[in-house]
Amino acid sequence: MITNFTHLSRSATYAVLASVTVVSLLFVGFFLSEPTIGHGQTNSNEFYIRQTITSENSFLVQPSNVTMLGTVYGVTGGNATGSTQFVVVSNNASGYYVDISFEHNGTEEAMIGDVSSSESIRDYDGDDGLQPGYGWTASTAAQFAYTVSASSSGDIDASFKHNAVDTCGGGGSNTTPDLCWKAPTSSPYRIIDTIAPATTGATSSIKFKVSVPSGAVPSPTAETYTATATLTLTSK
Repeated sequence: MITNFTHLSRSATYAVLASVTVVSLLFVGFFLSEPTIGHGQTNSNEFYIRQTITSENSFLVQPSNVTMLGTVYGVTGGNATGSTQFVVVSNNASGYYVDISFEHNGTEEAMIGDVSSSESIRDYDGDDGLQPGYGWTASTAAQFAYTVSASSSGDIDASFKHNAVDTCGGGGSNTTPDLCWKAPTSSPYRIIDTIAPATTGATSSIKFKVSVPSGAVPSPTAETYTATATLTLTSK
């Protein structure tokens, strides 16, 4: 009986000692790890969020078809003009270009008779091929040409600015309209050259002119003549 009691007492003592040991080890482990848990090293990492805004250029208002105004007779002649406007919107900080080209469809002249394909209205010969001509140079033949203006005169390409005397281009800065006339070309020719965006829209105009002298040679056939042009808008 005493032996059993002694055995139980020892077992209880061992159990208590084991429990105390386990608890002690847990406390020691906590206190050893606490500095790491409570005062761990701080790390940081930078990163960025990026969004690209794409350059956008478009015709807010497209150029419309032009029906020339003015009576032109095949024998006694006459003059007719017509205009079209276009509006460009652009968010490009450097600005944009507008070029014009004409369809010649394998023919020498841009304006062709709708029925007979007559080429008796010639491309204007008053420019030098590279720059518009100042004023209007008369000819013995019927002629077709165009000029450019803009709501902001600074938008006009330098070739359509003049010295107010006798020369278009060449560093002139005058933009008085209807003085620089250009022959139509099948290759693109620059008419607008801006240096800033136009987020609310910039208006430009192209004016066309047909001039037929009395007794023109060749004599224009009595019919309607049509020229087809294309505007190209490009970011700088």
